Amino acid sequence: MESRVTAPGDAYRRPGRQNFLARLTTDMRRPGFAMVIGEMDRLMGCAFGFPVRGDGSWWFDFEGALPRHIDQLTVSGGVFAFGDIMIRPHPQDRALARRLLERLLTDHQASLGATLVDRADRPTLAALRSWGWTDVGELRRPAGPTTFRALAFPVGERTGVRVDSVVATRGGGGPGGA
Repeated sequence: MESRVTAPGDAYRRPGRQNFLARLTTDMRRPGFAMVIGEMDRLMGCAFGFPVRGDGSWWFDFEGALPRHIDQLTVSGGVFAFGDIMIRPHPQDRALARRLLERLLTDHQASLGATLVDRADRPTLAALRSWGWTDVGELRRPAGPTTFRALAFPVGERTGVRVDSVVATRGGGGPGGA
């Protein structure tokens, strides 16, 4: 919950615990689901997601043309979609976030991470951009009114920090997927 604290008067209300659990439950059913957890003397953060299917369906409803290199990586199976990234606020949050992201990408032999963020969620967008994510465009899922910013995280911007305190968790692959 600490990673989701909003400032007093913040117009954007971040999703609560129930929304997080619903996203986690849905993503756990996707083929290739994986989660990493960062720990020190307590839980410091986690990230989870799943490989993007090569048919490009994860990018449906992308507004405009999907950048060519992203389309090529998607077709070749080189994109991993992050369902959530939560980091407890602390001085090393950028390094920990990068370690978690790169661990999942490396484990899945992906060249690019992708995530969607409600465009009204300015604090999350700012945090992701500060961790090395690049804004690649917008898309709107047909099931809801929310417009999302699509962000990409390329493998390769190494932090020089070891991955010792990162624990990987793999889930089952039920029906579905994206």
